[in-house]
Amino acid sequence: MWEYTDKVREHFLNPKNVGEVENPDGVGEVGSIACGDALRLTFKLDDQGRIAEAKFKTFGCASAIASASALTELIIGKTLEEAEKITNQEIADYLGGLPKEKMHCSVMGQEALEKAIAACRGVEIEAPEGEVVCECFGVTDLEIERAVRENGLKTVEEVTNYTKAGGGCERCHDAIREIIARAGREAAPAREKPLTNIQKIKLIEETIEREIRPSLRQDGGDIELVDIIGNRVQVATRGACVACPSAPITMKSLVEAKLREFVAPDLVVEEVRS
Repeated sequence: MWEYTDKVREHFLNPKNVGEVENPDGVGEVGSIACGDALRLTFKLDDQGRIAEAKFKTFGCASAIASASALTELIIGKTLEEAEKITNQEIADYLGGLPKEKMHCSVMGQEALEKAIAACRGVEIEAPEGEVVCECFGVTDLEIERAVRENGLKTVEEVTNYTKAGGGCERCHDAIREIIARAGREAAPAREKPLTNIQKIKLIEETIEREIRPSLRQDGGDIELVDIIGNRVQVATRGACVACPSAPITMKSLVEAKLREFVAPDLVVEEVRS
C-alpha cells in the first residue's frame, strides 16, 4: 500500500476545481485511458492576463487526482510566464511529497500545463520526435531523456516512476540505461576550477533564496543555512517545516536536489536543530 501524506489524501478525497472551465483560454490534454492515466486541464485568464479559473478532469489513481487538484491551486492567480515555470517537483512538494512510484502523476500535470499554455498562446506542441523505446507505454527516447535531465534520474526504476517506461515487459531496460548514461556524460563537468569556499557559500545562499525558499513558503515553511562543512550543507527548518512529517522527503527531493543541480552534484543536506 502506498504511503500518502495528509495533503495528498486531502486533495484526493476533496479535490479542488474539478470540472471544466466554460469557454477556456487554455486547454491541455495528456495521457490516455489505455495506459491508465489521462488528464484534461482548462483555464481562463482575467483582464490582467492572470489565470482566474482552472479546472481539471482526470482518469487515474489517488496520486493523479491529487496532483491535478494541486496543479490548479498552484496556477490560479499566476501569469502564463509564472505558471510555465512550475515543475513536476513543485507539484509533488506542494503535496508534501508523492510515493516514488507515483511521480509520473506530477509529470503528467506539468505536461498538461505546458500544453494548455501553448494552446492559449496559439502555439501547437508537436508530438515528441525520436524513437519509441518503451513499446508497452509508447514512451520515446527524448521523453525519457527529458525526465532524466530535469529530475536527475539515475536508475531504470526511477525512470519508470517518472515516465512509466520500463514498467511492462522490461525489454527496454538496456536502452533506458544507455539514455541515462548518455545524459550523464553530456551533463558532465563544465567548470575548469573547483569552487572556492566563498563562491560555494554564495551560490548555496542564492540557490536557497531563488529555487528553494519560494516553494517552502507556499505552505508556511522555511529553512535557514546553518553551516557548510566540506560537501555537507547543514540547514535548520523554520515555520511549518519544523513539525511537518514530510520534512525529510522535502530535504532530499527539493533542498538537496536543487543544491546539487545549481551548485555541486556531491552536496549532502543535513537537517540540524538550531
